[in-house]
Amino acid sequence: MRDERSLLQAVLGNGQFLIALTGVSLALSGGFAILQSVSGQLLPQDSHAIGMDSAALMQAGNRHLLGFMFHDRVAYGGTLLAIGAGYLWLAAFPMQARAAWAWWSLLVSGAIGFLAFLTYLGQGYLDTWHGVATLFLLPVFVTGLWRSRPGNFSLHQVQKENSDSGGRFAWWGRILLAMCAVGLILAGITIAIFGMTRVFVPSDLKFIKLDPGTLRRISPSLIPVISHDRAGFGGGLCSIGCLLLFMARWAELNRSLVEIVAVMGCAGFGAAISVHFAVGYLDFFHLFPGFVGLTIFLVAEGLLWAGWWKQTRTVTEQRPAGSVGAL
Repeated sequence: MRDERSLLQAVLGNGQFLIALTGVSLALSGGFAILQSVSGQLLPQDSHAIGMDSAALMQAGNRHLLGFMFHDRVAYGGTLLAIGAGYLWLAAFPMQARAAWAWWSLLVSGAIGFLAFLTYLGQGYLDTWHGVATLFLLPVFVTGLWRSRPGNFSLHQVQKENSDSGGRFAWWGRILLAMCAVGLILAGITIAIFGMTRVFVPSDLKFIKLDPGTLRRISPSLIPVISHDRAGFGGGLCSIGCLLLFMARWAELNRSLVEIVAVMGCAGFGAAISVHFAVGYLDFFHLFPGFVGLTIFLVAEGLLWAGWWKQTRTVTEQRPAGSVGAL
């Protein structure tokens, strides 16, 4: 039969390319946010809004103020890296089989992620680069969702063979990963609300050594700029949490699953925790929830690896003698 597809149909395909493109764009944006913070420079639109560059801002305030702003941005960048990696994995693996749970995980996490853009309304600062990126990615993501929609949207088909094949290790790994995911969602909601309203918690002001009134005198736009990254970080945590929750419940236990969970954890927890040490923000009570979440995540990842290893051993032992194949 002749191929009568249009060029547009060939490019759009079954939506996996568009979802992968969304993932790549998010990962690149997260990497850029981290690298830009490491350079010690504010984004041009941030400098324009505040009315001064990073050197002038540090002189008007102090080095802790600049470090605090970078710590929020690096944490936000880590969430974008994690989400982008998760979307790339979904496009490459579960979506190949038109898994309904993968489509729903994209819908829920993506809706939260894009709606998090509106958190700028809390303090009124609109990041133009963020706005342009959102306008570019939203139609790409929505089109990818539409093209990749499954034939059956039901989530009632529980994959018992996937959750049980790794034994108790995998079962507990999924439970702990789901607990970590719920914790990320709750933390994200809390941070997003604070980012849109109060912006700071007491430990923040203790670290910055400046009160909100002084920050407003430095620049009326300074707190809104800080609020933007903080609220965005909260939205990113909610999006990651939803994605991990779907993965913990429905994803097939295989090598790619345990690898992508590790990658997402390294990006999210790695950026959010390590940046505190880089800028010297080491308040115990501020970091404690992050370390609790990291501990649960590491145990969950270890159990998933153990479950996957047990599963591969079982499959190998059950093969007929002389059979050939690769796991």
